[in-house]
Amino acid sequence: MKRVVVIGLGIFGFNIVKELFQSGFEVIAIDKNKEAVQRIRDFATKAIVADGMDKETMELIGLHDDDVVIISFGEDLAAATLITLHLKQLKVKSIIVKAPNEENKLILEKVGATDVIIPEKEIAGKVAKSLISPNVLDYIPLSEDYMIFEMAPPNSFLGKTIADLQLRSKYHIEVIAVRDIITDKIHMVPPANFIIKDGEVLVVVGKEKDIQKIK
Repeated sequence: MKRVVVIGLGIFGFNIVKELFQSGFEVIAIDKNKEAVQRIRDFATKAIVADGMDKETMELIGLHDDDVVIISFGEDLAAATLITLHLKQLKVKSIIVKAPNEENKLILEKVGATDVIIPEKEIAGKVAKSLISPNVLDYIPLSEDYMIFEMAPPNSFLGKTIADLQLRSKYHIEVIAVRDIITDKIHMVPPANFIIKDGEVLVVVGKEKDIQKIK
């Protein structure tokens, strides 16, 4: 399992460290704020008081080229950009940066960030989709048109087989998995005679406009 280094322990950075550590990852948390480092100490493999913008300090920490480094500096574009440049010089291959907007994202990608996330935009998208399509629990974009959706089956689906529902012909969507929310067991590519039961979640692939037709 790869080591993850998180630089910046605001709300986003703190929760990333905690989630990864509790999932079994080796996580190094870095921030120049001593209080922030103290708060995360019990939820990280190692918590270090250091200035992430200091290249020499980062070299002393001993970053590996196969580490995943996450930079979380809110709206401080200068800090995020400088650290990204330093990490590229240190041959780090995977650099994930938190950004506040699309303009910052373009700049960070230009200087070498391998992935730039805009949490507020992603959350807004999920909230909007949950209101537009109340059955949708989560989604992953595949392309401009197609997405993978995790959705709660409407009551009208319960007790019926996938063949009965005719999802491909009626809605142009495919069920690629069914997850039991109690046992977390996943049935991959369920057969046509698979019966949809209460307490299960459907993982489907299709266009958003087609998913919205399911009420």
